[in-house]
Amino acid sequence: MNHEFNHQIASGQARLAVKAVGDGDPVVFLHAAVCDSRIWRAQLDAVGASNKAIAYDRRGFGETRSQKEDFSAAADLLAVIDAVGNGAPAILVGCSQGGRVALDTALLRPSHVRALVLIAPAVSGAPEPIHPPDIEGLMARLKDAEQAGDLDRVNAIKAHLWLDGPLQPEGRVSGEARRLFLDMNAIALRSSPVGSNLDVAPAFHRLGEMSAPSLVIWGDLDFPHIQERCRHIATTMPNGSGHMLTGMAHLPSLERPTEITGLLAEFIDGCSDRRA
Repeated sequence: MNHEFNHQIASGQARLAVKAVGDGDPVVFLHAAVCDSRIWRAQLDAVGASNKAIAYDRRGFGETRSQKEDFSAAADLLAVIDAVGNGAPAILVGCSQGGRVALDTALLRPSHVRALVLIAPAVSGAPEPIHPPDIEGLMARLKDAEQAGDLDRVNAIKAHLWLDGPLQPEGRVSGEARRLFLDMNAIALRSSPVGSNLDVAPAFHRLGEMSAPSLVIWGDLDFPHIQERCRHIATTMPNGSGHMLTGMAHLPSLERPTEITGLLAEFIDGCSDRRA
C-alpha cells in the first residue's frame, strides 16, 4: 500500500496543503474551481503506485490557508513542484480552472513541464461563451442566488451545471460523488477572499507553442462551448490528442474515477516509453 504524506508548502503568504503518494517521477494534479484536491483521491492512489502523485488545494480551497494578496497561481504550482517533485519535470493533470493553471505554467516554465493532461480545461484568453437558451436560464438562476447570498442554492445549481451537466436532469449524478462535490464547493463558496491571480497573459492564441505531449479529455454532457474549446486545443497543440467521454459532464474524475484513472495510466506509460 502506498503511503500518503501531507505537506504545508509556503508560497507568498499562503500555506498550500499538499498530499503526495508514492515515489518516482512527479505527476501533479490541479483541481477545478468547484472542488479541492479530494477530487483526485482515486487517481492519487493509482498513479502513486509507480510515480510520485501530488495534489494540492489552491488558495481559497480545501485545507490551504492564505492571506488576501495578489498572487501567481503558476508560482504556487512551481513552489509545490520544487518542494516535493524530486527535482524532475512534472506531468500536470488539470481539470477546468486547474487546466488553465497547467497551461499558464507550461508557457511560463516549459522546462518544468514534461507533459499535460487537460480535462475540460479553462484557457486564459479564450472567447467568451454564448449559451443556448436552456443553459442561459440556469445561469440566470445562479446569478440570482449569488446576488441573494443563498450559498446553499448556489451550491445546488453549480452541482447541476458542473456535475450533472447543464442540459441534463438535476440529480443525474448522485451518491458519494454528489456529497463530495457539495462538501468541496461549500468550502470554496465560504472562503475568505484570497486576492487576484496575476497570471492574466492570454494562452489561447499561444497553444501552438506548447510542444509537450498533451492529452485533452472532455465529456459529451459538458457545456457545448467547453466541448468545442477542447477539440480546438487538442488539434492546435503540436503534440496534442483528444478523447471524448460518453455520458459524462465536467468532472469525470469524480463521476467515473476508474475510467479516468485508466486513461491517465495509459498516457503516463506512453510518456515513459517516449522518454526511454
